[in-house]
Amino acid sequence: MVKKAIWNGQVIAESDDLVNVEENYYFPLSAVRVEYLVNSDTHTICPWKGTASYYNLEVDGAVNSNAVWYYPDPKPAAASIKDRVAFWRGVEVIDS
Repeated sequence: MVKKAIWNGQVIAESDDLVNVEENYYFPLSAVRVEYLVNSDTHTICPWKGTASYYNLEVDGAVNSNAVWYYPDPKPAAASIKDRVAFWRGVEVIDS
């Protein structure tokens, strides 16, 4: 099933190639409109996935800080989310 990630009225990502981990959909980076992503200095650690990095979303002048996360070098147990991003903080992931 194709899903879309939407924020501030814009489609941020759209794909049917999704990985669901802990009730979060991870989209392939190739399905994301990268012009909306701005690097963030934020990092968090998950014991089994590894260190997460974040992007801020910037759409039509609005900023959603750290709304996109990814694992640049996931641990082996989370290898399926390599080169993928997930969304939160008001980003809707809906069926398309």
